[in-house]
Amino acid sequence: MARKKTPLPLLKEVEITDAGAQGKSVARVDDRVVFVQFGAPGDVADVQVIKKKKGYFEGIITKLHKKSSYRTEPKCEHFGLCGGCRWQHLDYENQKFFKEKQVKDSLERIAQVEYPEIKPIIGVKNPFYYRNKLEFTFSDKRWLNSADFTEGEKSADEMKALGFHLPGRFDKVLDVNHCYLQKDPSNAIRLAAKEFALEKGMSFYNLREQHGLLRNLMIRTASTGDLMVVVIFGHNDEEAIQEMLAHLAEKFPEITSLMYVINTKVNDSIHDLDVHLFKGKDYNLEVMPAAVPEQKPLQFKVGPKSFYQTNPEQAYYLYKTAFDFAAFTGNEKVYDLYTGTGTIALFMAPFVKEVVGIEFVEEAVRHAKKNAEENGITNVSFHAGDMVKLLDEEFIATHGKPDVIITDPPRAGMLHKVVKQIIKAAPEKIVYVSCNPQTQARDIAEMDKYYEVKKVQPVDMFPQTHHVENVILLQKRDGVE
Repeated sequence: MARKKTPLPLLKEVEITDAGAQGKSVARVDDRVVFVQFGAPGDVADVQVIKKKKGYFEGIITKLHKKSSYRTEPKCEHFGLCGGCRWQHLDYENQKFFKEKQVKDSLERIAQVEYPEIKPIIGVKNPFYYRNKLEFTFSDKRWLNSADFTEGEKSADEMKALGFHLPGRFDKVLDVNHCYLQKDPSNAIRLAAKEFALEKGMSFYNLREQHGLLRNLMIRTASTGDLMVVVIFGHNDEEAIQEMLAHLAEKFPEITSLMYVINTKVNDSIHDLDVHLFKGKDYNLEVMPAAVPEQKPLQFKVGPKSFYQTNPEQAYYLYKTAFDFAAFTGNEKVYDLYTGTGTIALFMAPFVKEVVGIEFVEEAVRHAKKNAEENGITNVSFHAGDMVKLLDEEFIATHGKPDVIITDPPRAGMLHKVVKQIIKAAPEKIVYVSCNPQTQARDIAEMDKYYEVKKVQPVDMFPQTHHVENVILLQKRDGVE
């Protein structure tokens, strides 16, 4: 006879004390850490444990006895389901406070190094409508909430959705009415595409069985006013494709780039697929101000497959911080590690002798070279390859010893071998740009014997989320060769 599982406990009147990893809040019950979804420090709540792990619980609030003073009313009707804005219930000023605290806690608990006073986080003017790219998914089996079950059986059309995947559920899509992440006409375009598809009886994609005409919708905006729309279809139905695109072109004449993709693969990636132009140009023009007003702004052609910072206004402040920390004299040789499409390298290039960019993704390097050419910048070179293998003694001997290294690695931080090679390269300064203060702190601890932390500046790129960018200036210690 199978043993019955012990039911997970309901924790009564738990006080939430902090904001933690992955946007969850933190409580302690009987010396056990409890991570609570959508809680706020200062809440007193009953918490139902939903996962029991070694050393900690994960739970959800079932009853709120006392609301935290940090709370605010979320704007979005989808908050709590979508997963994209997990901190929308926190007032924006308090979001910034806890992001600064993440940086401070990482330096103290993980890096365990001396550091100067952290500069106040650079926040946004408007914490909504800041993204320049969103991707939506069509589904013929939308997510049903508790209210849906009380309304009776749904028709096939009522089950169709155009929105976001629920966190951790590849086959469940939340039908989105209004999203606060991207400025108009993003919402209007998404709703119009869905309405027209229903009117014409077009099939929405079945994510489990992998069939259906309408698969994804990508919308990209730009600071210049350019507007790109890409519709991804699950198979080639030329008449229906032309009908949908003609409708969007007529209804939204402000679209400057209207394209489509036919994706019959299992995954949603379009990077290995052809993109077909229906109307307009095949890129958005994005402009970023230069580091100083006297310098000509940078221009970037952003295609449907291009990477570009999703919050361009804050990206400027991020790059400007890195530039200010580096304090260039004009004679420096700079290495830009994890250069991507070269935006940081090109931002710095007019003010130094030479920039050498290194990036793993070959396509990104091709974009970087094109961006340099189109901006008339000639003192940069870009190199594709595995950072561990490429950044070796031979590479440095060939391209020259760096005076400054700028590194902007992925969330996982830098591999141990890369950190060792940076130390061996022995630049006078390292400007470490990070989207993960925890892994940044880990890497800085490894460099502490050779470099000291001189400046720390958090930058908020993603309001309504727990994510925070952080820029740290490391200076070679006196006496280190």
